[in-house]
Amino acid sequence: MNILVTGGAGYIGSVLVRDLVKEGYNVKCLDRFFFGKSSLSELTDQIEIIEGDTRNFDPKILRNTDVVIDLAAIAQPDPAGLVDPLKFYDINYLGPVRVATLSKKAGVQRYIFPSTCSTYGCQNIVLDENSPLKPLEIYAETKSMAEKAVLSLSDDKFCVTSLRLGTVYGVSPKMRFDLVLNGMTLSLFKTGVIKVMRDGNQVRPIVHVRDVARAILTVIEADMDKIRGEVFNVGSNDQNFKVLELAKLIGDSIGIDYKIEWYGDPDTRSYRVSFDKIYNVLGFRAKFSAQEGAKEVYEALQEGKIEDSEKTRVIRWYKHLQDQGIL
Repeated sequence: MNILVTGGAGYIGSVLVRDLVKEGYNVKCLDRFFFGKSSLSELTDQIEIIEGDTRNFDPKILRNTDVVIDLAAIAQPDPAGLVDPLKFYDINYLGPVRVATLSKKAGVQRYIFPSTCSTYGCQNIVLDENSPLKPLEIYAETKSMAEKAVLSLSDDKFCVTSLRLGTVYGVSPKMRFDLVLNGMTLSLFKTGVIKVMRDGNQVRPIVHVRDVARAILTVIEADMDKIRGEVFNVGSNDQNFKVLELAKLIGDSIGIDYKIEWYGDPDTRSYRVSFDKIYNVLGFRAKFSAQEGAKEVYEALQEGKIEDSEKTRVIRWYKHLQDQGIL
């Protein structure tokens, strides 16, 4: 089976591509490599690497492709408005619509769109795939728009599936520290202090990056009648955490003395999500726990396997690219 992954050099993509190769799939990676190519450095002789942009790539690369996994995105909220909102619109909305439309024309069988549980916004009920979407900022809004548009293309010959991911955590070849568990673990490692965004009662569902890759593989291998035009939340019911609870879990998991400090304005997003559907329909269950993820990130920092840099924070780096006229 031939698979194209857009954004394949990114935080999720660089983990997913490795799993696809291990499973014996023929993999093509389309990426602008805004964050560099090092995350795929040892795979150059095992996959086809295409430097390009979802907004203007040559449709010929879709020939003889069975599955497209469309990860390319500005994958982080931007509450301070550092990045031009039109960039979110172009990359997060127009990009996927173009990829999905061209994929359908090219005869691709399956198109998988990783979206986000952030589209639920702030709601005080347990949310499932039929709950209303109430995005609060441009990242979630453009993801919601794209999800609706690409799902409308699904039919008997073109199977579209959307995956609403919890907030992802864990070690990746292209590391990120702007995600809640990863960021708090980094803060603990550097200073012995876990910084928590106010007021700490906001709820986040979280999911390990390797579980996200497993969920995508599950969808690739699923009967198309089960996934055609469907949306699945990806995460675990027991990993819906209040952020303050998660901070304490991280500190206790590492087993060192720590303090908690508050920062920022109160977070407006809060959503507790049900992940029953993906288990009931596809039999998928997350394997990794938050405790394991915190230990993994902390130990990788101790061993120098990962390190902090400007590129580990999406919005900060996109702001830099925008200022350089590259984005």
